[in-house]
Amino acid sequence: METIKDIINTLTAPEILITLATILLFVSAKYRHVFYTNTVALVLFPAMFVFMAISMFDEDFYLIVTKPDNVPIVGMLFLIPFFTWFSMREAVRNDRRTDSGTPLIEKEETADKVLTWPDLVYTELIAIVLLTVLLVGWSILIPAPLEESANPAATPNPSKAPWYFLGLQEMLVYFDPWLAGVVFPGLIIVGLMAIPYIDTNPKGNGYYTFKERSWEIMTFLFGFLILWVLLVILGTFLRGPNWNFFGPYEYWDTHKLEALVNVDLSDYFWVRLLGMGRPDNILIRESVGFLVVLGYFLIPPMVLARTIFKRFYENLGPARYHIMVFLLLCMASLPIKMVLRWLFNLKYIIGIPEFFFNI
Repeated sequence: METIKDIINTLTAPEILITLATILLFVSAKYRHVFYTNTVALVLFPAMFVFMAISMFDEDFYLIVTKPDNVPIVGMLFLIPFFTWFSMREAVRNDRRTDSGTPLIEKEETADKVLTWPDLVYTELIAIVLLTVLLVGWSILIPAPLEESANPAATPNPSKAPWYFLGLQEMLVYFDPWLAGVVFPGLIIVGLMAIPYIDTNPKGNGYYTFKERSWEIMTFLFGFLILWVLLVILGTFLRGPNWNFFGPYEYWDTHKLEALVNVDLSDYFWVRLLGMGRPDNILIRESVGFLVVLGYFLIPPMVLARTIFKRFYENLGPARYHIMVFLLLCMASLPIKMVLRWLFNLKYIIGIPEFFFNI
């Protein structure tokens, strides 16, 4: 049993967990006709419940999972996979119907129409009653996570943001606060607002489908599941004292310290590659970083417009295409920065602490 726990603790290291989750997402989409079926659901979801039940016998796991702050996230661990599976299953079923010339599921359902009153109102009333009972029972069984008044002399360790901000807090490990806390959240909101204006393709509206919207669906799922939900889970269950990583069956030791050897790109170029000290002039010192960042945002849009994104460029036009690619590159910068940190301990591509400007 201890060997299994050690294996799971190893697999939940961020570089391994995020990599495996990404592979699983794309493999499940590739073989969606096999993965998103009732048979898989009858095996997968009971196995998740059994795994959770058995793990509750581990003291360290139990202490983390049963914290009042973490209980809603435990529910999210089951709800998000279920609704992702359900939507993809419906998409697979509709794709099969489209290939065979059978009417879509949604069109068959609209044939059996019901009135808002009383059918829908009764259903909503029942849902409200059940949810009220759930919340009352929850408030009785689980104490509210209230703590003492804020005390500057006693800082919690770890100091965590509310669960819905833990993804942003995890991004602070890889980006400077002005990027992770201001720029990227703003781009997320602006990007979501811009989607209806960038993507005007009417296909997929009002019914489930994957084949007709595969690029859009996979982009959204990767951004939402891997770069947001998974980061929330990491910050909730695996980030412990001193913001160190702990496995789900590992004791949160406040004395655990990990040596972090983080190196900027300018150090790699001037010191390790050229064997000389970094120049005193900031612009010269960070010139390589500026070239890398400019090249990242200027070269890929032109190359992609002539290769794999040629169809997007023709359909969207220059303005909408470049906005789309800019948002995609910003989203891709997070996993890229993660990989660079894991493999090369790279902290900043552009590091100008004199003016608090770091990328």
